[in-house]
Amino acid sequence: MSDEKKPWVLVSNISKDTNPQDLERIAPQITALVDEWQSQGRIMWSGAFDNQVSSMAVFEATEQEAKEFFKKYENICSGVLGYYLYQWDAMPLLSILSK
Repeated sequence: MSDEKKPWVLVSNISKDTNPQDLERIAPQITALVDEWQSQGRIMWSGAFDNQVSSMAVFEATEQEAKEFFKKYENICSGVLGYYLYQWDAMPLLSILSK
């Protein structure tokens, strides 16, 4: 695994059988996970799509850091959300902005 930081994209969507109580239960945990990430001086952009069931978060990390973040996210969201992590081969915008 490389120590090089790369942009990553985490795409999530609400499962059809998800109930509102499940979303209320995981929302504070997701917020805490993002707060933990950002408290370490890291940038993460996130937001919902217009369809109101999907969202995307973009962040920069090494492959190991991205996998660790994804594992924590998976532990929170398993059975409630569908989620996918992709390495994004786009311009390293977050690197430029963090300087």
